[in-house]
Parts: sequence; C-alpha cells; structure tokens
Amino acid sequence: GLRNALAALAEGRGRKGLAERSQAITAGYRSRRGSDGTIATEEDALAYALARMPATYAAAEAVFDRLSEAADRFAPESLLDVGCGPGTVSFAAVRALPSLRSVVLIDRNAALLSLAEQLAADGLAGAEAELRRADILTAALPTAELVTAGYVLAEIAAPAQETFVRRLWEASRQMLVLVEPGTPDGFARLRAARSALIAAGAHIAAPCTHEAACPMAGEEWCRFLVRVQRSRDHRLLKQGDRPFEDEPYAYLVV
Repeated sequence: GLRNALAALAEGRGRKGLAERSQAITAGYRSRRGSDGTIATEEDALAYALARMPATYAAAEAVFDRLSEAADRFAPESLLDVGCGPGTVSFAAVRALPSLRSVVLIDRNAALLSLAEQLAADGLAGAEAELRRADILTAALPTAELVTAGYVLAEIAAPAQETFVRRLWEASRQMLVLVEPGTPDGFARLRAARSALIAAGAHIAAPCTHEAACPMAGEEWCRFLVRVQRSRDHRLLKQGDRPFEDEPYAYLVV
C-alpha cells in the first residue's frame, strides 16, 4: 500500500534529516507560508508525506465513506483533484470509488507533484492518471464528475477563496468534495464556501443535508475525528511515542 511505498522511498535516507525537514515544514505552515514557501525539494516532499499523509489520507477516506453513504448510487468515472499535493485525496477517492477510471491531478508545487507521480502506481489502482503543474487559481480546469480540493483553501488568500470554490463547482459535473483541518479556521473557510456554493445552485449532500443557514455560529465549529495508527517512521517524524493519533477534519460534499 501507500505506507509501504513511502517507506521504500525513504529507504537509505537519514531519518534524523527527514525529521528535521518535517519540523521545519510544520513551522512554515504554522506561520502561514503554505506549501510553496516550505516544500521545495524531493526530501521536503517526502518528509511532509511521511509525517502528514497517514492522517490526511485517513480523513479523506472517512469523507469518501460518508459520501458513499449519502449518495450510494454515485459511481463517477472521472476525478479532478485540484491542489493535489502528493496525491492523498485522489488515492483515497480511487480506493473508495472503484468506478473511477481517469484522474487529473493539478498542483503548482513541483516537488509534491513529483512525489504524487512516484506514488501513483500504488495509489491509483490502475486508473489512468494525468498530472499537471499549474497555478490552481488561474489554470483552466477540465470538467469531471467528481472534483476534490483537500487542505487547499488554507493556502489561498481569503478574498480569492470564493472565486476559487465557484470555479471548482463549475468544473464539477456531479459532486464537489472539500476537506479542511478540523479547526475553527478550517471550518470557517468551509462555512463561507458552503454559502457561496448554495448561492451558485449547489445542494448539500454532507455532512448536513440542507441548504438552510448553518446552525454553527460564533465560536462553534463542526469537526470530526479519525484515529490513525502510527508507523515507526511516523512516530519518529512526529516526535511522539503514542501508537496512534486522532486527526480532526472538517468537510463539505455538494
């Protein structure tokens, strides 16, 4: 699986160096530099994936499980993953939705896109893949039955988020899935996206199933938790001894 593929890519590399890169990347994200400001090399991308991919994959997997429950007849053949990073959301989608036959992955970060290409043989289970390096804010987006953007809105300036979300919706022929960290800021971005998408004619499939005003107000926010089993490398890079961690996430399916 993907964990074995990542472990194979890490073979022969100094774990201490990868751990240091992971810590630097985490610090970069916390200071809101985003992936372009923190992930520049092949080693950066690998360190990021080793530390974060197990949790973000588990969150995406849980979201697609919920999508399958909410729309049990949904069997898309095409997927567009915008801001794909190392391919995490695409890999979870292909596993959950075996009907997928073609996947287009778009990202502007060359190091992350290169890692996605290396992992695609294991992660895409035979689906035909096209990887494009492009600015997700300005690139023309091909249409697909399923469009996804996982952990992407946080990297886009607030004034540009609504336009970006509307472009994703225009590219979607059936379903759009957004996933964000399960934090107050992450939920606030999804709540704003929800309002914009409803105004554009979308219907909410999950986690709520209505287009009325969001009942979460003030400091309240909607989040979910998924438990992730940690590998030895994962524990080393995260500097933790617990055999698991609970990943909070928020999501929207329209």
